[in-house]
Amino acid sequence: MSLQLPNELNLPPHLSAHKYFLVCTLTVAAWDSLVLSPRFWRLLKSPGWPALKILFNFLRFFMPIEFIVVAVAFFDTKWSPEQCQKFYLFEPICTAILLAAASATHVIRIHAIYEKNRNILAGMCALFGIQVVVTGVACGFYRSVPLLPGQGCIAGPKHNWVGIYWVAPTALYTASFVLALYRSISSLKQRPLSPWKLMLRDGLNLYGSIWIVNMVNMLFWFIVKPTDNSDPVRTIVTSMAAVLTTSMTLRIVLSVRGTLEHGGSFALSASSGGATSSRTTHGISRSGHATHISTHGNQHTYTLDELRTKPEGEWTSNDADTKSSVNIGDDGLKRMPDSDGGIGIKVTIDREIGYDESDRYKK
Repeated sequence: MSLQLPNELNLPPHLSAHKYFLVCTLTVAAWDSLVLSPRFWRLLKSPGWPALKILFNFLRFFMPIEFIVVAVAFFDTKWSPEQCQKFYLFEPICTAILLAAASATHVIRIHAIYEKNRNILAGMCALFGIQVVVTGVACGFYRSVPLLPGQGCIAGPKHNWVGIYWVAPTALYTASFVLALYRSISSLKQRPLSPWKLMLRDGLNLYGSIWIVNMVNMLFWFIVKPTDNSDPVRTIVTSMAAVLTTSMTLRIVLSVRGTLEHGGSFALSASSGGATSSRTTHGISRSGHATHISTHGNQHTYTLDELRTKPEGEWTSNDADTKSSVNIGDDGLKRMPDSDGGIGIKVTIDREIGYDESDRYKK
């Protein structure tokens, strides 16, 4: 006597693999949402709402919501084929929206790291426009994969050429990765770095991960052949590709140093081009004790009350990477050399203040 398994357990190999991949996809989405929560709240509390911040928050919430709904339709054994006929376009349409938001983030960021280059913007916008049109048109050529009752609901392509749905965003992410890599390599002329530090500084691992996962997805679309009309092998990796693309794009936004206005800036921009840096000295003194500061022979004396009311002085250096040096002379005074080798600033401390073990002033 043979035992007949129910449809939800009697799954063909590719359909079973599809369900396992979707479980992995949901695990990655849940873990990513959990790990990024502290950084998400810090970004949410930051002032202003630039485009990258808006896109970050949209991707942050839209991605898990989409795939929770997709998982319910896929794993619910009571989901009928009639219900699937009304629902199957949900995933391709929502994924197209998700990819459009992620791609817009790449366009803004690449434009920013190339210092608002209009040619770069025009090229990236052209790829973005093609992606939106292609994914929108391709959604009309999806169908409901004919599965048995109890095996869930999956959307699949009607024709092999529907894979252009993923060709368009993959082309944009390829351009994004190549441009980010070229910008980083070009910066080595200004500040040499090891490949590892360069990768971490500019997030090249994030761009590369997005490119790799989308290329693997393309292999499943155009190389792996389905066994029959109900074989979902072409769409096995699509959910994982969308989730990892979103996850890495969120990290690209979080890796931006400084403000997100206008897409942020390149990591080396703040220290290149002859930028100057300012350094400020801070002093602690008791009331009634004077601090003498002399600059090129002009001596000035300030008391504590005057120091509290006067703004802190600063000086600039023509080289942003120049480190200040302090020399102690034979008379016990600290001197800082200026650019021409003379004594730029001399600080004389009339009285030293000691500290006891409880870090309080000694009386």
